[in-house]
Amino acid sequence: MNLLLLGIAAFLLLNLAAGLWRVMRGPTAADRMLAAQLFGTTAVAVLLLLAEGMAQPALRDVALVFGLLAAVAAVAFVQRVWSRGGGHDGH
Repeated sequence: MNLLLLGIAAFLLLNLAAGLWRVMRGPTAADRMLAAQLFGTTAVAVLLLLAEGMAQPALRDVALVFGLLAAVAAVAFVQRVWSRGGGHDGH
């Protein structure tokens, strides 16, 4: 079972390449922010899988911190865009 969990964690890490491509390409700030949220969510999933696969319960605490940071980053982004007047990119 541990090998399966570690394999899934490795697969999720490889999927982050798609998110990195989206962060670099854009085209809007919202797309970049959603990709950053993908990083946060994937990091939490990978850490939880590693916590179970390697029997390291401290990684659960790190996953919780990453989850909270991702939520705070999303709120900060929305407030920044909202204060600029809706965040429309000229479309």
